[in-house]
Amino acid sequence: MKALLIKLIIPLTVISFPLFTKWWFVLPVDAPHEIMHGFPLPYVCPGWHTSLSLQLFVLPFTLDLLVYLLFWFLVVYAFYRACRITKVNKVVVIVLYSLSGFVALGSTLLLTNPDNIITPTRDWEMDVLKTGYEFVWQQQDIVKLLESDTVKEK
Repeated sequence: MKALLIKLIIPLTVISFPLFTKWWFVLPVDAPHEIMHGFPLPYVCPGWHTSLSLQLFVLPFTLDLLVYLLFWFLVVYAFYRACRITKVNKVVVIVLYSLSGFVALGSTLLLTNPDNIITPTRDWEMDVLKTGYEFVWQQQDIVKLLESDTVKEK
């Protein structure tokens, strides 16, 4: 099982973490509408002090990462117990490590922006107006969210 953890679970966690997430359309106190990202907790949103910056929150990020790791551990463990797999194909391991390396490299490039604000937790209150799930290639339009019926009721 230790080999499966290193060969499958960690790369699958790294690949799926930015691929599938939840968006949160929020109204922070004394700030404009924002779209935050993260599942099960929002851990990133655009920075307010300059464009192309991010606000990253470490504790929700860590909890989200542990949720993804636990999910993939349970999936791989159930598959391992049902099929009695003892060895992972070398091609699968190489593909998973290559994809997770590209994802980790891209994430590192985003995180090394000196304008990013990295804090342990979010230090401002917010009202959640709307939420939904998305893949990394989908974008949410703030104008459409503002015009939706759910947001107008609040």
